[in-house]
Amino acid sequence: MVAIRPLRDADIDAVAAVHVRTWQVAYAGLVPAEHLDRLDPAVFAERRRRRSPVPGVRTVVADDEGVIIGFAAYGPYRAEHGEPDEPAAGELYAVYVDPGRWGAGTGRDLLGRARTDLGAAGFREMRLWVLEGNSRARRFYERAGLRPDGVRDTYTPRGTTVELPEIRYAVRL
Repeated sequence: MVAIRPLRDADIDAVAAVHVRTWQVAYAGLVPAEHLDRLDPAVFAERRRRRSPVPGVRTVVADDEGVIIGFAAYGPYRAEHGEPDEPAAGELYAVYVDPGRWGAGTGRDLLGRARTDLGAAGFREMRLWVLEGNSRARRFYERAGLRPDGVRDTYTPRGTTVELPEIRYAVRL
């Protein structure tokens, strides 16, 4: 049985491995292959360990009897896209499930936990950014009731110069 629970220090390596595997599968054909091939779970894990805690940011994991199969990170909306700061908005920063577990409901459970926690924290809206070309993720979010809100931007993966169009989705909490 899959349990959604807070991230523990002991989970960081497994979360990094899921993060990299998911990027390599989900973003194939969207992000340059040479960039995806260079992704290293050890680098992702070290970056997470060094990151200073940010007030209000949470990471939860999907734990299937001791095996981490996914995670979600969320908290206050990051006004990094030239928008005014909106304290009433929360953001889903990431939701990743190991590709071998796609379609089993784990992503829906992680997204549901983020919605619940953000609402309980007083946010009235949840936003997220998704690559425009990521049709699988867009269908997932739309089935969960999120909709594009008309805001667009570009995303440049770390260490590249490629600019990928992205779309912001939102839902009232």
